[in-house]
Amino acid sequence: MAAAVVVVVMAFFVYVRNTRVPLLGYVDLGFHELGHLVGYIFPISERLTAALGSITQIAVPVGLAVYFLWWRKDRVAGALMLAWAGTSAWDAGVYIADAPYERLQLIGGDHDWAYLLGPTEFNNYAIADDLAAFVEFTGAIALVAGLLICLAVPARSWLEGRKSDKQAARVADLPVREVRWRGEGPETPAGNTLPG
Repeated sequence: MAAAVVVVVMAFFVYVRNTRVPLLGYVDLGFHELGHLVGYIFPISERLTAALGSITQIAVPVGLAVYFLWWRKDRVAGALMLAWAGTSAWDAGVYIADAPYERLQLIGGDHDWAYLLGPTEFNNYAIADDLAAFVEFTGAIALVAGLLICLAVPARSWLEGRKSDKQAARVADLPVREVRWRGEGPETPAGNTLPG
């Protein structure tokens, strides 16, 4: 339940306050810049290098979610990673939607999505809103999935507890039949030993 509360708080920052999750936003920024760095180190296209920032900041928590859910079978950690991926996707969506306007304050360099959707590359600022909405929608799905997984863990425990309580109650309601072995019980004279 504590993990579900954390997911709700994350959703509150993103969807109610319309801001990054405190501290986690800086982690997203770090992975965003790491994506660009990987693009600069390895010989890939400038387009991919520009897109790798947003791709990496979403791919890292998605990869961690897969790791925890698939390999470690840790539902709570996997759910939290999915929720993180959802908030990171929201952040990337805001960045994409800003491409035609370039109003966001950057830490330096060019606006990745203004470059990608601008006249020198795809020359289509008109798709910025649709692309941003798609990324934010997939992020919302990831966040809701994370919340549902968090809630499924205590729900499953509660249901299993009820099931075992019902089984215990059924066993308790069974008639008890007293069984005595021959030569055992009150009619056995003192000093007689049971066969053995």
